[in-house]
Amino acid sequence: MKIAILGKPFDDEAAPAIQALLDDLIARRADVRIGESFRTFLDNRLRLPEGTTSFRRGDSLRGVQYVLSIGGDGTLLDTVTYVGSLQIPILGIHTGRLGFLATITPDRITQAIDALYKGHFNIEERSLIRVDTDPDVFGSLNFGLNEFSVLKRDTSSMIVVHTYIDGEYLNSYWADGLVVATPTGSTGYSLSCGGPVMLPQTNNFIIAPVCPHNLNVRPLVVSDQSVISFEIEGRSTSYMLALDSRSLPVEASVQIAVRRENFNARLVKLNHVNFLSTLRSKLNWGLDRRNPAGTQV
Repeated sequence: MKIAILGKPFDDEAAPAIQALLDDLIARRADVRIGESFRTFLDNRLRLPEGTTSFRRGDSLRGVQYVLSIGGDGTLLDTVTYVGSLQIPILGIHTGRLGFLATITPDRITQAIDALYKGHFNIEERSLIRVDTDPDVFGSLNFGLNEFSVLKRDTSSMIVVHTYIDGEYLNSYWADGLVVATPTGSTGYSLSCGGPVMLPQTNNFIIAPVCPHNLNVRPLVVSDQSVISFEIEGRSTSYMLALDSRSLPVEASVQIAVRRENFNARLVKLNHVNFLSTLRSKLNWGLDRRNPAGTQV
């Protein structure tokens, strides 16, 4: 089996679990490829499988059966950009802080690898958001799993985001910015802006203003078959565009439209993990003394 690994530096306490993962792959004679920067981190710390090769961004992962993302949710968001339209299933191993997307804890790594080889898992199809700009801003990495944001820069005054759905005028948001989130991103930035939580299979986007100056403006749920476009104005001549964890300053003259990408991210979920259990464990849903004794939270 061909397995690619991407990751971020982790604490010493996670090292034994990651070594156990590598030893398991050695025992199974897996063909292992490791992202170049992560391999540099691992080289002097852990014993790698013999014949391990490295890869960089832009190198094709064609032929790889699974990609392991070791880190936090940000690492998994970055992993999605490496996989792209190949739609290789991604298993998120959590060595970060929250672990909403990367749900496999270090103590369950061996169980997770065994599940991969036995096929004891589910695949969750997660929709992606695509951003088209003129002139081009994000290049070939113009898609994301969580959200797209238009934001004011630094301490500049608020901006006005004139927003259109399929060419029809929706609203002019006087705010610090605007977020367009996928169902996966509904538990991220959009949630902190007062947006709703949506199940991953929901075919919608959330449009949520950031710190709006109009208190009667609320987040809006729209079909992900829509094309959402923007015109920006404000006292500043530039603002920020953010796509998941990638952000760039742009001139106010840039034209922007977002839509659903024509391919998905595919996340590996073990049978004991699902979105509802993650809501309870990560967001403390159900943490109420009135709930029945023994109810998992």
